[in-house]
Amino acid sequence: MTTTTPAGPGSVPGPTPATSKDPGTDNRPGRLLAVVLAAQFMAMLDVFIVNVAVPTIGSELHASGAGLQLVIAGYSITYAVLLITGARLGDLLGHRRVHLAGLALFTAASLACGLAQGTGELIAFRLVQGAGSAVMIPQVLSLIQRNFTGEARARALGAYSAVLATGAAAGQVLGGLLVSADLFGTGWRPVFLVNVPVGIVLLAAGSRVLPRGDARAPERSRGLDLPGLVLLAAAVSLFTVPLVLGQEEDWPLWSWLSLAAAAVFFALFCGYESRIARRGGAPLIAPRVLRHPGIGLAVLRIIAVMAVNAGFLFALTLHIQGGLGYSALRAGLTFAPTAVVFGLVGLTWRSWPASWQGALIPTGFAVAALSVAGVGWALHGGGDGGTRLYAAFAGVGVGLALSFSPTLTTALATVRPEDAADASGLLATVTQLGQLIGIAAFGTLFLNRLESLGAPGAYTSADALLVCMYALAATATTGAVSGLVRRRR
Repeated sequence: MTTTTPAGPGSVPGPTPATSKDPGTDNRPGRLLAVVLAAQFMAMLDVFIVNVAVPTIGSELHASGAGLQLVIAGYSITYAVLLITGARLGDLLGHRRVHLAGLALFTAASLACGLAQGTGELIAFRLVQGAGSAVMIPQVLSLIQRNFTGEARARALGAYSAVLATGAAAGQVLGGLLVSADLFGTGWRPVFLVNVPVGIVLLAAGSRVLPRGDARAPERSRGLDLPGLVLLAAAVSLFTVPLVLGQEEDWPLWSWLSLAAAAVFFALFCGYESRIARRGGAPLIAPRVLRHPGIGLAVLRIIAVMAVNAGFLFALTLHIQGGLGYSALRAGLTFAPTAVVFGLVGLTWRSWPASWQGALIPTGFAVAALSVAGVGWALHGGGDGGTRLYAAFAGVGVGLALSFSPTLTTALATVRPEDAADASGLLATVTQLGQLIGIAAFGTLFLNRLESLGAPGAYTSADALLVCMYALAATATTGAVSGLVRRRR
């Protein structure tokens, strides 16, 4: 049973979840939130933590360029392909059980990655690691939706947003620290092995604090929709693989054919899901979720902000390590201001004056646009940017936080608990696809511009970065305009 809680000033309406007092479960919601967000943070770290370790991995394992690309991207491919499936499995089997199973798989795969003796082994285990994340991560939003209500849910979603995007910059920082430390002569391996003790602790804590009962057990009767799953997995795979490998392979014909085939499979998926819904079946994503007010605009905004976030981090990493010759440690620490400011803003924006709330999203995109352009200008000419650079970094953190956190919170705060799995799987997949688009599009722009300038060096790399930052600023401006259009309706 659920009961409806009246919405107070500034609160987010939503049903109060039923709770079960299981003697083997710690029912304090703060501990539940800490455990699932720690798992979320660990999974987000692994999307980016490998970036600064790539040179060391390549030299020790004698990996080719394509092999290193797959080491980085293998995780993202299986993660993106299986996210919606992971969300549905939580509805079918129980969010607690599926979250812990995904965490166990992720932890075991991290250990295997850290012990890998060759490039092929590392790529295979990275694929498994991404699958573990895809099973684990959708349960985070579902557990928040089912165990928090009103203002508490809004605060929990704000913390989730902060953890989600802060993990990208924090991954770069932690990766630089671990590689530079070269603990016991292990080189790059700690970037994976660090997950093992953390994962074990979270498994022990999760078995204690995650609720054993689900408030909406009847929803499990919906089934898994295997044909829809196959069509969606094919569409996402055909879309993500060329995005990941296209630049490395100089965009061959197969990459363009794959993108075209992805559009065909996505159209087939949409048509099939619509027919299933009309016949009273159980589609992979409930149509009412897609029709939910604000979900369509939220998808557009999330793709834009995550593309800017990932493209910014990727292009800047290429410049400061390749063009400026920074060490892994210095390269990682460069992103600290953005990560810290993003986290602070993501956790506090709900307490800002109510009169500001409606303007936060377009303002965030506008600040992000000005700030990424400012980073390009600060580094233009091949210098280190001085204090202007760190002011611009802080602006990027503010802009991205205000673009992302309110968007996600607004989209999810009023979604019904029975739709939590579908909504969380959809938006988590969109988040990952936005990151892949950002890396592919802006990484390609940076590398192509650098190649066209001839001799590599700090000056030419800075010139390529400036062009890339302008493109990122244009993308952020698109997000600002979408927010203003929505606000005037």
